[in-house]
Amino acid sequence: MIDKHADRPPPVSLLDAFYYWLKLGFISFGGPAGQISMMHQELVEKRRWISEHRFLHALNYTMVLPGPEAQQLATYIGWLMHGVWGGIVAGLLFVLPSFFMLVALTWVYLAYGDLPLVAAILYGVKPAVTAIVVFAAYRIGSRALKNNALRLMALVAFIALFFINLPFPYIVIGAGIIGMVGGKFAPDTFRLGGHSKTTTETFGAALIDDHTPIPAHAAFSLRKAVLICLCTLAIWCVALGALIAWQGAESDLVDMATFFTKAAFVTFGGAYAVLPYVHQGGVETYAWLTTAQMMDGLALGETTPGPLIMVVAFVGFVGGWTKALFGATLLPLAGFIAASVVTFFTFLPSFLFILLGGPAVEASRNDVKLTAPLTGISAAVVGVILNLAVFFAMHVFWPQGLTGPFDWLSLLIAVAAFVAMARLKLGIMTVIFASGLAGALTLVVA
Repeated sequence: MIDKHADRPPPVSLLDAFYYWLKLGFISFGGPAGQISMMHQELVEKRRWISEHRFLHALNYTMVLPGPEAQQLATYIGWLMHGVWGGIVAGLLFVLPSFFMLVALTWVYLAYGDLPLVAAILYGVKPAVTAIVVFAAYRIGSRALKNNALRLMALVAFIALFFINLPFPYIVIGAGIIGMVGGKFAPDTFRLGGHSKTTTETFGAALIDDHTPIPAHAAFSLRKAVLICLCTLAIWCVALGALIAWQGAESDLVDMATFFTKAAFVTFGGAYAVLPYVHQGGVETYAWLTTAQMMDGLALGETTPGPLIMVVAFVGFVGGWTKALFGATLLPLAGFIAASVVTFFTFLPSFLFILLGGPAVEASRNDVKLTAPLTGISAAVVGVILNLAVFFAMHVFWPQGLTGPFDWLSLLIAVAAFVAMARLKLGIMTVIFASGLAGALTLVVA
């Protein structure tokens, strides 16, 4: 452990920060929990760029936001240290390595996915993906559903999505309203415990310490807030206008841009929670991909670093390829352009949330609160994730439909994958690799 009496570390240049964020982009496996743990260990304990109190305060804010909390936390810390450009560098480098890796994997998947070995590996991976989603529902539910009222909200959200097919944004809005009302009349029921504000262990003086004054660039300014909003809106309008001028208002690329912009504002609860919404649009409404391909995309997303919500790049690539946007001879180019469009419009709002809200968060760091509406949304998210698990299970265990035969081998792989994560504490990458190997062995046995 670093000596608590050690001198404050020297100032960090934007170039030094660039190298760190680039490195993190390539090694940030393990989902948001693993990514946040990596940043805490490196930035709080080892490098001491930021104190634990300031780190956790920023994390509390990103947990309230829609979007990938780990990527937004990196953006926040980059912004706090080096202003707007620091935030942009940190946020971009957190996702770009993942984007290029996933695009490459998606191309291999579409070009060679029909080969017997690849198909067998995917056969083993799909039940593991189902188990991963079930485990996510279990893990999040054990933290979020602290009483019967919240458990009932999760159940209602599941019923609304699975049986009524209610659009995901309505569920989020309704849960938030219930939480807001419940917080007023039953505050104890809708009290959500966040990360502790108390620093339990001192790692030494940090560059941005508990009592370090707010940097000039992080102070709230109405003029600056309006400028950030106008600049973000201008970037969005120019990008969308360019797509309309190039492809036409009714094109798939424009549909992707508008759909994933809306998705960016309802991704409370992370990627697992928003996937049903992406499925509704990508599979049912626009037919960019199939349910089976969505599951394969989630598996590929689990094997790459960066935020899991990057699976939207897979959806875009497959959509561009499937729709042959530029003709049958340019399928990879169509996939790459579509994936780029989807990624841009999905992550643009994340930068707005941090650059716009950061100054207010810094000004209120002595009064950290997670609101009652967030409690309601968190409860509903558990039901949404459970819906995704059931939906996947139906397609994996009954591959020919509910009237067809039951796939017992897939169930066995799924149960083994769940036990490996829940009991043996194996990582997702290990589970996916083992499940893919089990699928490949079916070629030998067959």
